[in-house]
Amino acid sequence: MGTVLDSHFLALTAIVTVGYQLVFFIITALLRFDKVTDFAGSTNFIIIAILTLVLKGTWHFRQIVLTVFVVIWGLRLAIFLLMRILQWGEDRRFDEMRENLAKLAVFWIFQAVWVWTVSLPLTIVNASDHDPSLRPQDVIGWIMWLIGIIAEATSDQQKLAFKNDPANRGKWCNVGLWKYSRHPNYFGEIFLWWGIFVASTPVLHGAEWAVISGPVFLTLLLLFISGIPLLEESADKKYSGVEEYRIYKLTTSPLIPLPPAIYGSIPGWIKSVFLFEFALYNKGMGTKME
Repeated sequence: MGTVLDSHFLALTAIVTVGYQLVFFIITALLRFDKVTDFAGSTNFIIIAILTLVLKGTWHFRQIVLTVFVVIWGLRLAIFLLMRILQWGEDRRFDEMRENLAKLAVFWIFQAVWVWTVSLPLTIVNASDHDPSLRPQDVIGWIMWLIGIIAEATSDQQKLAFKNDPANRGKWCNVGLWKYSRHPNYFGEIFLWWGIFVASTPVLHGAEWAVISGPVFLTLLLLFISGIPLLEESADKKYSGVEEYRIYKLTTSPLIPLPPAIYGSIPGWIKSVFLFEFALYNKGMGTKME
């Protein structure tokens, strides 16, 4: 088991991830400074990507491409989130954690698990001696990554610009990509990481296919735990009494961008089964959404 862990960089990346997150946890706990939380998560991906590529030293084309993809994604997200929190001030997610060390520790442990798990496809690619010629999966994965990062970066900038406009104070963002999806940034993030996985599949053998747990974990995390449910609940508390907002929820896809006219006409059961319109996204609306 130890040989398997070492040969695939699983133990190494776990140790590096835990150590890196521990440093920032200590900073947060001692100084009560939580502005670097998202920065710590995003840059951890970059460290794992570069470290595994350099240590393996085979420099296969597939390894380089996927490593560059992850570094680009991590740098963009880290810089964006750091600048945003410095501009907006304290991170409200930590309002209940600053005085509770146990809750704070759980958050940082969860972040370490997120980084290590989602990085698995790239970790295995960079650790592999197997270097098959380029396959259709490579190109498909690269296109998925490109679509995903464009969607994530564009929607992030659109929402930031919307919130920075004093004329939009007290309003929810429904411009640009946010007109077609209630969470286009999450769509982009999920799609690009599934792209990384698809592009890794030509390398995978046997138990290595377990790296699919990376994009699966990310998808479940954003759909059911720390992503969409929390934001939907927060928005519902603010705007559930506004008729325009209720119409927006009825006609706007929660994740996959679709024209409102089309999404609004789709039967509810199809939305629930195929388009991720789950009941838990409407708990704060007071009355049943139809």
